[in-house]
Amino acid sequence: MAESDWDTVTVLRKKGPTAAQAKSKQAVAAAQRRGEALETSKKWAAGQNKQHLVTKNTAKLDRETEELHHERVTLEVGKVIQQGRQNKGLTQKDLATKINEKPQIIADYESGRAIPNNQVMGKIERAIGLKLRGKDIGQPLEFKKK
Repeated sequence: MAESDWDTVTVLRKKGPTAAQAKSKQAVAAAQRRGEALETSKKWAAGQNKQHLVTKNTAKLDRETEELHHERVTLEVGKVIQQGRQNKGLTQKDLATKINEKPQIIADYESGRAIPNNQVMGKIERAIGLKLRGKDIGQPLEFKKK
């Protein structure tokens, strides 16, 4: 054999675990056993579409107590929404689609379970053509001319 030394091995770089392997419970437990410093963080709602936040209102409702209660849509407003929707020949789903909201939101507003949101109320007012806020609830919506 010509001048080859098979006994020495040179390791240039040892690859660590991949990102997925490093995040696994087994890898974290093994690192803890070895006494290595760890930094873990959990992402909340990562990769989800949070365009329409309903969680704000549900969190408010969870914290609700007797002395701290949240205003809800009155039954009068719910009935006006329902009558206006039926006069236009729309189902709850049709109205929800028209205003880009979920059908459950329309159901909550009509039953008086919803916490009023001015954006949603405005969309419903324009869709059914009736006032839902202020003194003249149930009156035809008057569009201001410029």
